[in-house]
Amino acid sequence: MRLTRFTDLALRVLMRLAVADADLPTTREVAATMEVPYTHTAKVVARLQHLGLVEARRGRGGGLALTAAGRAAPVGGVVRELEGAGDVVDCEGAAPCPLRGACVLRGALRRAQEAFFAALDPLTVDDLVAAPTGPLLLGISGGPPGRTASP
Repeated sequence: MRLTRFTDLALRVLMRLAVADADLPTTREVAATMEVPYTHTAKVVARLQHLGLVEARRGRGGGLALTAAGRAAPVGGVVRELEGAGDVVDCEGAAPCPLRGACVLRGALRRAQEAFFAALDPLTVDDLVAAPTGPLLLGISGGPPGRTASP
């Protein structure tokens, strides 16, 4: 199983916001910290807002904040939502597979995909930024050294 770049970036944005303190980072700042194009980051942030995981505050003192739902979100659920419910392989595509009616592989791949998601279900976004990741992430994102991730 391989995550799309969109899902990878979304998880990294959630992790970055999970360690943000009173100074809320902007989408542009998050993009710069992660060395990712602003346009990609803006699309990810919009989707995370739509899912209720991120809140964007406008004006002075504004920026991006992780919601309570975002903090407690199961990683498996986030990945499922962002990756979609599609099969690992496209048996019905433009040139349908002639084996699709009697193929054992398709079911096995579907079960493997669900096992992949299920392995991520026990983890929350907060779990992703527990030590040692949270303090390291703070250092990368320009936070004060020694500060730890707050719940």
